[in-house]
Amino acid sequence: MRNLGRTGITVSPLSLGAMMFGAWGNPDHDDAVAIIHRALDAGINVVDTADVYSGGESEVIVGKALAQVDRSRVVLATKVGSPMSEDPNARGGSRRWITAACEHSLRRLGTDYIDLYQVHRPDESVDIDETLGALSDLVHAGKIRSFGSSTFPARRIVEARWMSEHRGRERFRTEQPPYSMLVRGIEGHVLPLAQDYGMGVLTWSPLAGGWLSGRFGVGKENTSERDRRLPARPGAGGRFDLTVPANQRKLELVTELATVADDAGLTMVELALAFVLEHPAVSSAIIGPRTMEQLEAQLPVPDVRLEEAVLDRIDEIVAPGTDVNTEDAGWRPSALTEAPSRRRLRPAPRASVRGR
Repeated sequence: MRNLGRTGITVSPLSLGAMMFGAWGNPDHDDAVAIIHRALDAGINVVDTADVYSGGESEVIVGKALAQVDRSRVVLATKVGSPMSEDPNARGGSRRWITAACEHSLRRLGTDYIDLYQVHRPDESVDIDETLGALSDLVHAGKIRSFGSSTFPARRIVEARWMSEHRGRERFRTEQPPYSMLVRGIEGHVLPLAQDYGMGVLTWSPLAGGWLSGRFGVGKENTSERDRRLPARPGAGGRFDLTVPANQRKLELVTELATVADDAGLTMVELALAFVLEHPAVSSAIIGPRTMEQLEAQLPVPDVRLEEAVLDRIDEIVAPGTDVNTEDAGWRPSALTEAPSRRRLRPAPRASVRGR
């Protein structure tokens, strides 16, 4: 077991992610509940979901599972911020939405408190003090025990920390970033910052969206339910489109990493998860099985330790701090993705008036 930063909460090295429970992955509620119970029986004590997963269905399934166990032994985490409907106010980091969304999540989860409530992505349209104020009030009301960020760049984490200290708000206690052998950008700034601030780190996509599971490559389907539900940014190409140079490079690197796994006597899944858990800043790695078979293949990983020589070989294949495909970083600021953010506003042309 590991400390979740300095929250005082102890967590298992693996957390159970529930994104694949419901219409996005496994629609069989009884099967999904059985997977959750198996994970808990195996010693996993963190269940992580989000209001947006399958439009709230994932939270409903998690609620069904937790109703049959000792709720006090489970660290329940969910998220807020992603669009829940076409309503422009049913998303983001405003006080209005966070307050309403928390009530919706509590109802779906069938509980009166959430252990860790996470802001799913930065909301550039909202003052971070607005978000922190709403979350602080939920802590004081006892509806959430603590809150954190997800896929926030280091600059945003520092801004939130400054605001908390100067406005007397509760602060982000955790960060949930993407991290894998192919997505290592957070090693340069986010993970050291989390260590400095005593933040817990729950990493998502340790298998790089399936690239490190052996499912993708030449002659294979190269698509997934995750790819369909979370499409790449327009113009960036599909996440598994091998005509995209960065994806072709990932395939080459995966082939090299497979050799490292073979030489170490490990499966690719074991190597990938063990790599994430070796970083001293990581509290827990979130796995997202869709089936019982996938869960069973990942449960033994906490017992796997990687030798220094193995870690050095991984560093030689994918340099520390490198995102092989920058589109896999999970979030990019509008300053990079929206042209108007990089263009000086031009005055409208004057209308000519005849007779002057």
